[in-house]
Amino acid sequence: MASASMIHPFIRRLQSGPPVLADGAMGTQLYERLGHRYVVFEELNVTNPQIVQAVHRSYLAAGAELIETNTFGCNRFLLGMRGLEKEVERFARAGARLAREAQEAMGAPAFVAGAVGPLNRTLGVPVEEMRPAFEETIGGLLLGGVDLFILETFGSLEELLIALEVCRSCSDLPVVASMTFAEDGRTLAGEDPLEVSRAVAVNADVVAANCGFGPQPTLEVVERMRYEGGPVLGAMPNAGLPTRVDGRLVYTSGPDYFGAYAERLAAAGARLIGGCCGTGPGHIHSMRTALARWVGAEEPRHYVGDPPRFELPLDADTSRSGGEQGHLARAFAQGDFVITVEMRPPRGSNPRKVLSAAAMLGEAGVTVVDVTDSAMARVRMGPFFTAHLIQSRTGIEVIAHLTTRDRNLMALQADLLGAHALGIRNVLALSGDPPNANSWAPATGVYDVDSIGLIALIKKLNAGEDAAGTSIGTGTDFLVGCSLNPTAEDLDIELERFERKLEAGADFVMTQAVYDPDLFRRVLERVGPLPVPLILELLPLQSYKNAEFIHHELAGVTLPAWVLERMRKAGNRGQDEGMNIARETFRELLPLVQGIYLIPSFDRYEQAAALTREFREAVEERTPVASSLS
Repeated sequence: MASASMIHPFIRRLQSGPPVLADGAMGTQLYERLGHRYVVFEELNVTNPQIVQAVHRSYLAAGAELIETNTFGCNRFLLGMRGLEKEVERFARAGARLAREAQEAMGAPAFVAGAVGPLNRTLGVPVEEMRPAFEETIGGLLLGGVDLFILETFGSLEELLIALEVCRSCSDLPVVASMTFAEDGRTLAGEDPLEVSRAVAVNADVVAANCGFGPQPTLEVVERMRYEGGPVLGAMPNAGLPTRVDGRLVYTSGPDYFGAYAERLAAAGARLIGGCCGTGPGHIHSMRTALARWVGAEEPRHYVGDPPRFELPLDADTSRSGGEQGHLARAFAQGDFVITVEMRPPRGSNPRKVLSAAAMLGEAGVTVVDVTDSAMARVRMGPFFTAHLIQSRTGIEVIAHLTTRDRNLMALQADLLGAHALGIRNVLALSGDPPNANSWAPATGVYDVDSIGLIALIKKLNAGEDAAGTSIGTGTDFLVGCSLNPTAEDLDIELERFERKLEAGADFVMTQAVYDPDLFRRVLERVGPLPVPLILELLPLQSYKNAEFIHHELAGVTLPAWVLERMRKAGNRGQDEGMNIARETFRELLPLVQGIYLIPSFDRYEQAAALTREFREAVEERTPVASSLS
């Protein structure tokens, strides 16, 4: 089995290729888009999320590989000046979610960095109050699903080290620690760049300089930070010094100047390069072009427009006629062990991220991937369109989730017939999460039929008839799955509905997340021998906060007390502990199931790929499971 620890994708990216290009200023862009009005920028995460996402998207379109959340001033002291001190976690969590959604909508393989700024020095915050303040912000960002943290614009080494310690105590995600330097080349507290670099390198993955002045002074600071065996360095300068024109702040350094200095910063050893105050998408695009030129590569495509086609075998499902099912059906029939990973369709129209992740999962050894249908009642690309893109461009077969929430009986049949023509053969029948009545764009649920009725409908289509009993000619060849929740609050009702799903003709079963093997065995004893394959869902936990959220706020999933306690004790090693719990559950329940369904929290597909490889190795050491399912 592989080690519990994995190299984080951000660290791996820092170690290869050209420098990682970060985005530019958030506050400057919001200020301009708001018509030069000053507001509490962090509050916009909940009051005007569209404008925040627009900034993120503009940077991704310009070529940024890392975007920062709109949370720089999200702490109890700064927000407290506007009476918003109780909103820290809410604003932080929303900021992380907005950045993630923008990244998904653009189809950009970019990292989401949780931005954490210094506390308000003018308020004279005591040292003993700093830690709990940082814990609030960092906890909210963790709940929102950031990939890493960036501690930026710190003027005091003491305060930065406290924030860095909090990051390490809360999670094992990478941390960029960045200080701002004055005209004399020292921090606002008087520390020298080399002193900063040596002190911060003990705990940080990247030591950086940001804000302060323009590219030239920042380059000098970076050069002074460098030493033999020293840390990875970063630089995110301002667009020069601002001047006030007609009551507005105007920055003087343009995109071309930034492009030239991007090459110089890279030559000085900076592996993370971006912009700070006064910079915009134009600066980032200029640096993207310059960095591509610096490494002698072609200029990278922007993350807009048509996604690339992968050089993998195309799926031939689109030409199949009646009488044929897919790879999943054959795997079940042969008693093969199935591994599938859940994938969320894009938030926008660009499938680049999904296709890249699917190709990676295919290389890791998944049998199929699962595509959700606007899970948690949040709008995404339709599951059948996404499934067809994945199958046709990567050759990996898909289980498409289908809910009865969004479609009436006519639309369900029309969509299923179209999906079959596109080569989709596997469907997981679900009723679907109810629409959120508090949404800013509310929708209504349809529910002409529930999941049981959907299974029966699909079986009629397979038999060559529509819901009214009218012939459709050649029947379809769908393999239809159903769900089982072993941790349902009312297990009697759950098992009664489960029996009806099997009677309606379900071909396979996928559980909801399981963390308690003993409970799962007791449920199977009540169910009795299953006539169809059973796939066990594993949802690796990421942190104690993540575990609390899943237990208390994610419908249909319950964690035992001992799992919550293990995650609490794990502290900043929560991700490793969550992976270990998933491994242990897999080993204990392997003899009882014919497959595993992995759900990667926050779309951490690299984690799912690593577990897939481990599980494949374990399965090869055991006998086929078909006999245990008879």
